[in-house]
Amino acid sequence: MRHRKAGRKLGRTAAHRKAMLRNMVTSLLEHERIVTTVPKAKEARRMAEKMITLGKRGDLHARRQAMAYIRSKDIVAKLFDEISDQYADRQGGYTRIIRTGTRTGDAAPMAILELVGYEEAYEEEAGTEE
Repeated sequence: MRHRKAGRKLGRTAAHRKAMLRNMVTSLLEHERIVTTVPKAKEARRMAEKMITLGKRGDLHARRQAMAYIRSKDIVAKLFDEISDQYADRQGGYTRIIRTGTRTGDAAPMAILELVGYEEAYEEEAGTEE
């Protein structure tokens, strides 16, 4: 029985899954938007929201916990300086998953995983170009 066993295995070994999710969360925090499959997006969202919550806490222990998972000093600095300020008044729900259809090769359901404030930054950039 699989009762109370949270998380998806995604067809990978534990080490591969852990490394893949770390890389996905790092890329999400760096680029603020990634394209992936729906199950991977749902798993990456869980850890990304935890990392943003650590960033909002802002103390030394939270920074060390984030460094243990993310392993990129630049991205952790961005998380604690910029991203945590962006979501200071928000009580969770920092990411969104937008389903985009199926992949041509294997018909896997695809999705865009992005931070909630992403489209606003994009509209501001587009508005200045005109």
